Amino acid sequence: MPDRSQDSPFSTRKVGMVSLGCPKALVDSERILTRLRAEGYDFAPDYAGADAVIVNTCGFLDSARAESLDAIGEALAENGKVIVTGCLGADPAFITGQHPRVLAVTGPQQYEQVMEAVRAAAPVAPNPLVDLVPPQGLKLTPRHYAWLKISEGCNHKCAFCIIPQLRGPLASRPVHAVLREAEKLAEAGVRELLVISQDTSAYGRDLRHPSHPWRGRERRTHVQDLAEGLASLGLWTRLHYIYPYKHVDALIPLMCRTSGEDAPAGLLPYLDIPFQHSHPEVLRRMRRPAASEDTLERLAAWRAINPDLVVRSTFIVGFPGETEAEFQHLLDWMEAAQLDRVGCFKYENVVGAPSRDLPDHVPEEVKEARHARFMEAAQRISAAKLAAKVGTRAWAVVDEIDEDGDAVARTASDAPEIDGNVFVDGEDRDFEVGEMIRVEITDASEYDLFARRV
Repeated sequence: MPDRSQDSPFSTRKVGMVSLGCPKALVDSERILTRLRAEGYDFAPDYAGADAVIVNTCGFLDSARAESLDAIGEALAENGKVIVTGCLGADPAFITGQHPRVLAVTGPQQYEQVMEAVRAAAPVAPNPLVDLVPPQGLKLTPRHYAWLKISEGCNHKCAFCIIPQLRGPLASRPVHAVLREAEKLAEAGVRELLVISQDTSAYGRDLRHPSHPWRGRERRTHVQDLAEGLASLGLWTRLHYIYPYKHVDALIPLMCRTSGEDAPAGLLPYLDIPFQHSHPEVLRRMRRPAASEDTLERLAAWRAINPDLVVRSTFIVGFPGETEAEFQHLLDWMEAAQLDRVGCFKYENVVGAPSRDLPDHVPEEVKEARHARFMEAAQRISAAKLAAKVGTRAWAVVDEIDEDGDAVARTASDAPEIDGNVFVDGEDRDFEVGEMIRVEITDASEYDLFARRV
């Protein structure tokens, strides 16, 4: 558990938090911690010091479910007073069948139920002198960047995914509420916002894009108006989980340039697009949205508008029925697309996912071989792209400083804990975490850059 202890002299109860899964779950954990802090609870950095432990689970893949069950078991063994929440909590019987000693089980976004369980397990007396919660809430990330969740749930019915079952349909936050949260984060010293949801491109569709006033003008609850508002704050802003719908084209001109001498500010030329595959028949079996889009043409058009655009994506190999020809189509598409950042998963049979019932499941050894071939191709593309940066200059933000005084930083092309790093030589240089620095790239590997400060 991360040490986020902020002890109040009046509080007598401490709660531990184990947060698993994706950044959206991390935001849920932050909201729970914020509410607990508002009621006078402090936070324990280890099991021994906690009056109760919350385990925020992930239930997307079988491997994630197993990790969540292991985390619950460890918390029970080390502490004994465990409250379970998150995606796996959508199936309470499954959890209590494995761990009957848990105090309570709640599903995702059920913040009040979590609060009730904590109050029952470790009641704290109200105290008018209790420390106030900071306006931006409590964060599990470093001070200089923050995840900004704009909606819950998803309306897609992808065959391999059970997120709609776990988190429900799309439920967007009003645009003025999101922008006010972003303002508070900026006032607290955050320099980088990472916008997340299950489908950022669909933001506001469930509400039919109503308008709300913010900073003297009406703004629609729509991804374009949201992006414009966030860009006006001058922070680095990244858009994650973008589906390549036609209206995404309007976002590209809003993005700043990163290759000039001036430090980039505003909406970064960075798109996280979960393509998952390239072959039309595989996409059809996956029930993927936008499967008929000519993504190669779209990518070329976007890059023509902003040559600094960086595109990251994730793919699944070994989906039921995937033939060697369909997999080769994916490899060929990758060569043509030249994506900047790529991740790959071997297909898993997730409990409750429709894809379990599809015919012609791919043998594990074939999935393993295809994953290795895919990653070899992705590494080759990444290595060539990064090698081309040697000798150029870039702006980078310092995430941490190692024991030798070298900086572990990121350029505008890299999201934290997802993409690569820039390792900056610290000889005769002082760095500060969160500082924006100018660097010259001196070397590159398959995923990371090496630099000196200029």
